Amino acid sequence: MTLTSIPPAHLATWAIATLATAAVILRPGRWPEAVWAVAGALLLVAAQLLPWRVALHAVGKGLDVYLFLTGMMLISELARREGLFDFLAARAVHHARGSAPRLFFGVYAIGVVVTVFMSNDATAVVLTPAVYAAARKAGAKPLPYLLACALIANAASFVLPISNPANLVIFGAHLPPLGTWIAQFALASVASIVVTYAVLRWLQRDALAAPIARDIEQPVLSTGGRWAGWGIAIVAVVLVVTSALDGPLGAMTLGASALACIGVLLRERSAPWALLRGVSWSVLALVAGLFVLVEGLVHSGLIPLLSHALRNAADAAPAGTAIGTGALVALLCNLMNNLPAGLIAGSVLASADASPLIRSAVAIGIDLGPNLSLTGSLATLLWLVAIRREGENVTAWQFLRVGVVAMPLALAGALGALVLQHRLWG
Repeated sequence: MTLTSIPPAHLATWAIATLATAAVILRPGRWPEAVWAVAGALLLVAAQLLPWRVALHAVGKGLDVYLFLTGMMLISELARREGLFDFLAARAVHHARGSAPRLFFGVYAIGVVVTVFMSNDATAVVLTPAVYAAARKAGAKPLPYLLACALIANAASFVLPISNPANLVIFGAHLPPLGTWIAQFALASVASIVVTYAVLRWLQRDALAAPIARDIEQPVLSTGGRWAGWGIAIVAVVLVVTSALDGPLGAMTLGASALACIGVLLRERSAPWALLRGVSWSVLALVAGLFVLVEGLVHSGLIPLLSHALRNAADAAPAGTAIGTGALVALLCNLMNNLPAGLIAGSVLASADASPLIRSAVAIGIDLGPNLSLTGSLATLLWLVAIRREGENVTAWQFLRVGVVAMPLALAGALGALVLQHRLWG
């Protein structure tokens, strides 16, 4: 197919989707990301490039993701409101006993746990401010610990299906049962987490050589904070069980999180409005707009073209295609953000009826690839907003200097481990 043979309507759809995605990343006029995604979706419908019924159907396809995100945002805001993450960060400083490397390891370990059981968005949005406050109180340079939050939010986000909403998008109806998921991603997850830690620890060795305060004032965890902690634990158990039983992750996430929030609010006899105001509801509009934009690409015939190419490559070299596709989408995330990249990849994989190996490689690329740049993932953008609120800033160049080393090495290790595990155990 040549450029002149492509119908003008298809070119217009691709242009609108590209411009809207670029605006989501660049935020012209500092308008919220959701504004540009929704504007692009409405423009497709208004220009009759996408039938409105098809657009509504595309919005409906994201229901499980909306429910999952809502549940995670609610439980994360509850934890923030009750001071749970502030308490955990202060305890990490206490256990570091004046050692910056030990504090770095503690922050990284907490980030792994939060990402695995609460999603990468919780690590980026909720844990980051607490870590920043703890680092400042300890007299430490904040940058290494902030980078640890950003990078582990992506590096540990394919340990479980619930660790990253993008996983739900990529696999869709083909989401493996929990046992199968763990078997597929176990070695790759370990490689990703360990390599990312080792690279970041080495790159930040000079900053971590300075002494820090041996102890800081320990905040008292309120009864509400303890209840929030138990609520989070219950939510995590519910999600793991639901994933193991191949149940509806979105609905169970929202249900369990809502019950935990209601329990704490009833105990404190407080209204829910403050909690609800702390949730970034515009994220749901952003995701819905992106679903419509991707549906426009499907309607224009782009997805079938990519699916055909993927099928041909997979037939010729399955393992090589898995590695190449994983690396390609990892780079693509940094050009258009991993959420729209994940939506496009999910549509291509479904159309091509891709093998579990290729789906797994794409998931790794979508989840881990954003560690290259600030624009790679929604979680990283939210992390940047969080640290700017604290008066700190990380430039695109500062992040890239770390990401250009950490991401390719971790991606190579994770994809290599995935293919090795596939060849050994199938």
